[in-house]
Amino acid sequence: MKTVIMAGGKGTRIASINADVPKPMIEICGKPILEYQIECLKKQNLTDIILVIGHLGNVIEEYFKNGERHGVQIVYIREEYPLGTAGALYHLKGVITEDFLLINGDILFDVDFTLFLEAHRKNHSMATIFTHPNSHPYDSGIIVADREGGVTGWLTKEDEKKWYKNRVNAGLHLLSAKLLDQFEEPEKRDLDRDILKPLIAEHQLYVYDSPEYVKDMGTPDRYYSVEGDIKSGLVEKRNLSVKQKAVFLDRDGTINKYVGFLKDIDHFELIDGVAQAVRMINRSGYLAIVITNQPVIARGEVSWEELEEIHNKMETLLGNSGAYIDDIFCCPHHPDQGFAGERKEYKKVCECRKPKPGLLLQAAQKYNIDMGNSWMVGDSMGDMEAGRRAGCKVVYLGDEKAEGELTAPNLLEGIKLILAL
Repeated sequence: MKTVIMAGGKGTRIASINADVPKPMIEICGKPILEYQIECLKKQNLTDIILVIGHLGNVIEEYFKNGERHGVQIVYIREEYPLGTAGALYHLKGVITEDFLLINGDILFDVDFTLFLEAHRKNHSMATIFTHPNSHPYDSGIIVADREGGVTGWLTKEDEKKWYKNRVNAGLHLLSAKLLDQFEEPEKRDLDRDILKPLIAEHQLYVYDSPEYVKDMGTPDRYYSVEGDIKSGLVEKRNLSVKQKAVFLDRDGTINKYVGFLKDIDHFELIDGVAQAVRMINRSGYLAIVITNQPVIARGEVSWEELEEIHNKMETLLGNSGAYIDDIFCCPHHPDQGFAGERKEYKKVCECRKPKPGLLLQAAQKYNIDMGNSWMVGDSMGDMEAGRRAGCKVVYLGDEKAEGELTAPNLLEGIKLILAL
């Protein structure tokens, strides 16, 4: 499979770091951004690379040449004048005849492309966008998708947003070569507006959600943040081919104030200190994963759409404070019958309802998690039992110390306890 890297950007916002080279050639920890990208591709045998260059493109050509020194094969497409984020794809007609990987040249990543490709092929779509949560969704484009991953909406930075899932376009795309047929001449085109968004109405655009490491270096602050992540080893540790570790979080009474069965989104309120606690998890290298029983689905008191909106509120509030949840696993079942309006398909004894460990084991399989190095944190003995049965260490949240358990008064203190061990 061919990989196309769009490496023609000027990098105006990050010019204070180095204005004398194109943005993908800005060095971080002694190596250009573009070299990190090529190394990640080479490790996964993605060695057939096309570099689209423009501003100061000669710097890129002189450094990488034909790619032989880096163990890859590189050919170049030079933009004689700016063609936007997609116009240069015109030059790929006839060169690319099958699905290809399209990458923004200003992002640092370490992801398992095998999983990305499997998801793309499963959906038989024209395009799949690699999406992830980030620490600044409020100034990012948000991708809206259904439960199968089909894109249903695309909110720009400028669009008014109330509650939303923290799902951001990471700048990695898998595209069908058929999309190149629409290019009749080399003209300025925008990838998002002109190529991807029209696919929504045709049900031909999907997302692939992943917590793996992808960050853009659009500003000096983000550049220095990525530099710290490289030095700490976080970048390569988040590739899903490597064993992960997670902090599993109960929801009600752990993240939000306990109000019994939460049915009304207006009653959802974060507990003080939770955003700081989740932010600490994000920065530590642990995945932050919510594990929650929601029998309100089985009881017919809340629809899936209403539950998702409650979770969107949770993600929005956390995102406003620079924190994010990597995934949410929810049990909708309840064994007892006799409630007015109950949904009989969810009225059953299942393996995912805590204190059974089913949800944690699902997460472990999906994200290659080492459960022995992971934690379950919650405010009930059911949380503790689920965590232990899944092979995790546990922290109980409560005002009184629970016998035989690591105990903390709230999530923030619980995370401090975990990270101090």
